[in-house]
Amino acid sequence: MPRGIVRSALLLDRIEHPVSRREAACSALGIFLVALVVRVVFAAQIVFPKPEDTAYYFGVARNLVEGRGLVSDALWSYQTQPLLFPRPAFEVWLPLPSFLAAIPMLLAGASFASAQWAPVVVGALVPVLAWRLAADVAVERRLPVGRARTVAVGTGLTTAVYLPLLLHSALPDSTMPFAALALGACLLMSRIARDPRGARALDPRLLGLGVLIGLAALTRNEVVWIGLAWAIVASRIPGPDRAARVRVVAVAAVVAGLVFLPWAIRDWAVFGSPLPGQAAANALSVSGFDIFGWNDPPTLARYLAVGPERLVAMRVEGFEHNLLTVLLLPGVPISLIGLLALPWQGRGLSLRPLLVVSVLTFAVTTLVFPVSTTWGTFLHAAGPAHVLLVVSALLALDGGIARLGARRGWTRPVAWLGGTLGVFGSVLFSIVLLPSFGAGSQASATYYDELSRRMAAIGQPLDAGAGPVITDFPIWLAESERVPALALPDESPDDVLDLAAAFRGTRLLIVTGDHGRWPAVLDGPSHGVDCFHELDLGAGPAGQIDPLAGTRIFEIVCP
Repeated sequence: MPRGIVRSALLLDRIEHPVSRREAACSALGIFLVALVVRVVFAAQIVFPKPEDTAYYFGVARNLVEGRGLVSDALWSYQTQPLLFPRPAFEVWLPLPSFLAAIPMLLAGASFASAQWAPVVVGALVPVLAWRLAADVAVERRLPVGRARTVAVGTGLTTAVYLPLLLHSALPDSTMPFAALALGACLLMSRIARDPRGARALDPRLLGLGVLIGLAALTRNEVVWIGLAWAIVASRIPGPDRAARVRVVAVAAVVAGLVFLPWAIRDWAVFGSPLPGQAAANALSVSGFDIFGWNDPPTLARYLAVGPERLVAMRVEGFEHNLLTVLLLPGVPISLIGLLALPWQGRGLSLRPLLVVSVLTFAVTTLVFPVSTTWGTFLHAAGPAHVLLVVSALLALDGGIARLGARRGWTRPVAWLGGTLGVFGSVLFSIVLLPSFGAGSQASATYYDELSRRMAAIGQPLDAGAGPVITDFPIWLAESERVPALALPDESPDDVLDLAAAFRGTRLLIVTGDHGRWPAVLDGPSHGVDCFHELDLGAGPAGQIDPLAGTRIFEIVCP
């Protein structure tokens, strides 16, 4: 790990920690190396960029390295102009993950394996930041040296093998960069607020906070909750007057704005707005397929027309998804222990910024983006919340073991037991589930290899000269076959024909499985179905399960 990272971890504050600087440096380095090795081993099993947003970040980085610029060959949303190929990238998402992925790709070649080094390294820093956060909490609570050491190191090692964080550390998307930047910002917030020097507008740590927030703004739109968390924390800094508190918030905001400004200018020049306005429009989705809307995009009238009962049900579904699918199930039992203990363990200045960021992110994605969040909005912004649950769980285990030892009259220290339980619980769950994700990525790679072979065999090769292809997974098709791809809207055949007419040369429709009403709508009496002629893909490999089972290919035969 670079010396600067260790030095930053040691010199961020003047708090007296109950361990030497040498021990702290060794702890940080050891946690980083463990996290790095685990991530390298797992990343080697992932051979295909899943899910689609991962493929998007990777594809843009590859285009950048190859000299094509910040463009994509996939049009997966039609709500932001201009609609053309190659498509200017990042009308909704943000560019930092692709910039990071491009660095190792420049050095080692423009492959997916090269791109994975960016999240692997950034992901390995997250456990180090979690260790530092837990150490601050231990100092704040005046834990004995042995317990403080165990809570901090146990948190770092548990986070190093914690399934949700380990999984996304193999994928070049926004999850790990946002988690690392958010954790770094939260650490600085509590340290600035703890020290009266934090009221000084020119405190270098305050400038660093602004840089971290600005970089996070180049990663995910949820950065707004990091800024709000700082405003809340700064409002409670002891000593300075109200003007001083406003000043420290403003300084961080100005620095963050300067970091983000070049990208805002680029977006303004390319898309006509300095901000990703389509992200706000996603709040009006009534179905996950609305992101692909062509002639029937999300509108306020359409949103309200579903009625109060459905609007409430959408939020219940979003809450269940965020809580169970994203937070609890991938991290049990640690996540469950951490959540149950959070009302008691989440107190104190050291955890306050992280708690505010996590709660705001969870609440807003649940209440404002209840449909979009079931398609990944909270999933990719949940890194800080995962770390919060791990810290809470390790503190709860430590406290519970200490109370049990006092009640039983144990004479030997057993503080190590809490950290051991945390690491063991996380390792066990990761070992069981991670191989299935690796197998899924291999299956996807096999699918697109076979699709390319079979399309060439029937005289319909997927190449750049064939024109745009309409499909239900446009990013995967575009990045695996290097062809322009259009998202299939969940609309009528006439609407899809209108989409094809808008992009000259479009004559193929590929549906890999059930996609709303598609492809079943073409088997019914709907107007326009006669314009879709189904192609016979032929038989799959002899003696094997056909990778393309369920896939249907249509040629658009109407002018």
